[in-house]
Amino acid sequence: MNASKPNRRSIRLPDWDYRAEAYYFVTICTHQRQYLFDDPRLSEIAINAWDYIPQQPHARYVALDARIIMPDHMHGILHLTAEPQTLVSVSDPDDRQVLIPGSVGAIVGNYKMLVARRVKAMMKAAGTDMKVWQRGYWERIIRVERELNAIRKYIQENPLRWSEDRDNLDELLGKMRYVDGA
Repeated sequence: MNASKPNRRSIRLPDWDYRAEAYYFVTICTHQRQYLFDDPRLSEIAINAWDYIPQQPHARYVALDARIIMPDHMHGILHLTAEPQTLVSVSDPDDRQVLIPGSVGAIVGNYKMLVARRVKAMMKAAGTDMKVWQRGYWERIIRVERELNAIRKYIQENPLRWSEDRDNLDELLGKMRYVDGA
């Protein structure tokens, strides 16, 4: 192990191929949960980048489902539609997570990078420099249609809950897996 790099352990399901055909519920929070997307211009950047995902070469087997951009986070459902590719053995000498093209991690990482790049360019022009996202993201593999429909409803009703109780996100994140790094 390389002593100069932090030791991060993946909490992903060890026997799950994150390129497998499935629905994935993803939540990404802004840095320090700042209300970054209260600004309609920045919210539009996040929406457009999400909608652009299936047009990118690394995500050509992705269909987008429900999504919502909230002031300090976003929720989205990714549907990986292709059969899993032949598994590629990827080893990392430091035992770190490696992003494989077409995987949920690679898709989310590219989305975060695209939004951050565009938001930072806009903010830099306004004389402000900031971090956009928290490290990592939360994900949940959706296994049954009942769960898929419940998550779609949760996403659709998220703005209503936001005005009532902004702390409801913490309860939801407690039910999801945190993925460090992307």
